[in-house]
Amino acid sequence: MPLQRRLKIAGFTLIEMVTVILVLGIVVVGLSSFVIFGTRIFVESSAVDHVLSESRFGMERMTRDIRAAVPNSMRVLTATDGSYQCLELLPISASTSYLDAPFFPQAAQNSLTAIKSIRSINTGQSVLIYPLTTDEIYNPQGTTAKRFIVQSVAESGDKQTITLTQTVRFTEASPLKRLYVADNPLSYCFINTASNVELRLYQGYGFSANQPLPTAMGNGVLMAQNITNALTINPAVILTPSSLVTNAIVHLQPVFSVNGETFQYQHQVQVMNVP
Repeated sequence: MPLQRRLKIAGFTLIEMVTVILVLGIVVVGLSSFVIFGTRIFVESSAVDHVLSESRFGMERMTRDIRAAVPNSMRVLTATDGSYQCLELLPISASTSYLDAPFFPQAAQNSLTAIKSIRSINTGQSVLIYPLTTDEIYNPQGTTAKRFIVQSVAESGDKQTITLTQTVRFTEASPLKRLYVADNPLSYCFINTASNVELRLYQGYGFSANQPLPTAMGNGVLMAQNITNALTINPAVILTPSSLVTNAIVHLQPVFSVNGETFQYQHQVQVMNVP
């Protein structure tokens, strides 16, 4: 067969080429729409999952610390302009029962004896007996108070002698002889930024008679974002103080928003420890 005829048979017409282009265009548009739709679903689902994970982590961490707080150590501070709301507490490092301690009006001394605690007690930590108010915890007065600083600890069998940094007397004895040991307080703050409210954890700033402002506690650690509470109208934290018949309860109710959808926690945490 001549070469010219074979080339003619192997070719295609302009109409065929245009038809193929149209069909391929329709297929590409359909596939691209499917890919774009699937990608958008993936991105939105990932964003929702990220916010849910953040919120759960923040709530679980707050719950754990609240339940392990020194009794009556929680206090809440809300800015009048709604720029922040902070929950401060004193986490327990160790606990035990004391055997002998100086109480008013007994003679003052610089040591006490307790049953050996499971967790170690270290220099610089605070020892508390029968704390009933935040003032007694954060602002102890003089050498007769309810919180003092550890200087050293000596162990002998199942007992330990805790030496304090000064000669003291505790104000009141605990009905069940409970003794709590703590490091520094910590604060969970909901900070109102330009775009949303962030949950930050502040640690290591020390004791203060008045609850400190977020600006006085450093930068803090970011725990969660995408919170939309109007803190003066719909606070993220509400504290119900303890009474003679009930322990303190912290109501956690932050509102999270993602992709135009919102969800709110309604979580109540009871402080399990008592003086």
